[in-house]
Amino acid sequence: MAHPHLWYPFTQAKLAPDPLKVKSAQGVWLELENGQRLLDCISSWWVNIHGHAHPKIAEAIYQQAKQLEQVIFAGFTHDPAEQIATKLIEKLPPKSNRVFFSDNGSTAIEVALKMAYQYWANQQQKRSTFIAFEGAYHGDTFGAMAVGARSIFTQPFDDLLFQVEFVDYPETYWEDDRIEEKEDKILFAIQQKLQQPERYAGILIEPLVQGAGGMRMCRSIFLQKLARLAKDAGTLLIFDEIMTGFGRTGEWFSCVKAGVEPDILCLSKGITGGFLPLSVTISSEEIYQGFYSDDLTKTFFHGHSYTANPLGCAAALASLELMQENEPKFRGMDALHRQFLEPLKTLPNVEKLRVTGTIAAFDVITDQPGYLNQMASKIRTQAIDRGMVLRPLGNVVYLMPPYCITEGELEWVYQNLAAILSDL
Repeated sequence: MAHPHLWYPFTQAKLAPDPLKVKSAQGVWLELENGQRLLDCISSWWVNIHGHAHPKIAEAIYQQAKQLEQVIFAGFTHDPAEQIATKLIEKLPPKSNRVFFSDNGSTAIEVALKMAYQYWANQQQKRSTFIAFEGAYHGDTFGAMAVGARSIFTQPFDDLLFQVEFVDYPETYWEDDRIEEKEDKILFAIQQKLQQPERYAGILIEPLVQGAGGMRMCRSIFLQKLARLAKDAGTLLIFDEIMTGFGRTGEWFSCVKAGVEPDILCLSKGITGGFLPLSVTISSEEIYQGFYSDDLTKTFFHGHSYTANPLGCAAALASLELMQENEPKFRGMDALHRQFLEPLKTLPNVEKLRVTGTIAAFDVITDQPGYLNQMASKIRTQAIDRGMVLRPLGNVVYLMPPYCITEGELEWVYQNLAAILSDL
């Protein structure tokens, strides 16, 4: 039953079924109040990359809490923040060099937008326009909404959002024989805009996988060509890796997999293994130097009460150690997804199958595609009845399990998915 004092996210309370009360969790499994066990196929909104209640992360938080739980990060520093910054930079392309902490994905995007805009302002350049991609979702704060696709999420606030120039996202899928044509058309549109580079503060994209917009996937070659366009025009390239970071694409980070060095990189979600809120916005040294000045007005005046929280940083350090230990898991899941997804091609109501690393997705054929398609609630309910947690994006079904899922468990998920799809 819904609690009388709680307001749940992304939920129309009048129409939604009662929320399920989770009492405990371990690995890929959630246990409900009634004793039912559910396999978490989506890593609880994509954050629990190592599964639930991992003892190594819990122990790291416990030990840190006994030493230093929180300190203001303006004018102070501490070991966990310094260590996580160093370890992140070691895994990223050479251009990524300066780490700015915040609390969640939306604020990481806000930091990136403000950073890019003020970077140009500090050089007496009025670059006020961003290029973004149709279908994008970058968060729910105002700046993040502005650079996201206009949708039911943003509709009540459209009058308050700054204007952004959108281009199509180069989505692709298995047996897509038109992808090069689509990519060329999009790149040409961007190139035309960049004929006036002085207008643009930056280009923002979800690299390799566009998340809430429907798990739409693009190719590394497109990102490489996009990066060349941005560099040639002297425009900043911003990667939103809030979802795709920390192994999700089968590599530590999408920028590494794509062979691209963005000017600004946003990370969150999997950073602490799902234990605590934390995010970072990482910039090039060139951008940092754009704020390094004797002029106080060029300061980046942004921060949060829990910036670089030591407990969150300790959790992130433990999570990175687990990624190092279990690297074969996230690197090997792509092949397993492809193996188990292949039989679904024969189902008459399935199309656009696609896989990138630990993420697999497909569209269920319908005459009313989109986020509001009621097929999502039907699939979600049937999945729970079968012991799984799924949260389709309208008619898009996706899997993004924790890396600790076994091959047998993943195969069982796909067998249940096939049964659900056959019953629709």
